[in-house]
Amino acid sequence: MKPIFVTLLAGAALLAAPIANARDRDTPEQQLAKLLKGRVAGKPVDCISLVRTGSSQIIEGKAIVYSDGNTLYVNEPRGGAEQLDDNSILVTNTFGSQLCSIDAVRLIDRSSFFPRGFVSLGQFVPYAKPKKSN
Repeated sequence: MKPIFVTLLAGAALLAAPIANARDRDTPEQQLAKLLKGRVAGKPVDCISLVRTGSSQIIEGKAIVYSDGNTLYVNEPRGGAEQLDDNSILVTNTFGSQLCSIDAVRLIDRSSFFPRGFVSLGQFVPYAKPKKSN
């Protein structure tokens, strides 16, 4: 009897862990706010240089953040943002050295490598740390 009880208890704990984790997880808005803390928004631009872009980060269901040195460019897609998650691989087909607001980014499932859809990019909002004054 005791082994069955222990097994049931262990199973219940495994089922409850994702629910507890989901409650502790920040909302997409909170994740973005933490990432941009201490930064100031600049004037939105239509294109960013892919040559200078170091990496990208997905904010689930909300945005793609591209880093360019000390500047973070936040792109909130015009369409398809709800498909963005940590399981997405971003695939861009560009015809030059820039990623622009008219481009679409295809999403590939990280596990199965099957296409999941695409997002239509919006403008890129630069966020930089303010310059220190003397």
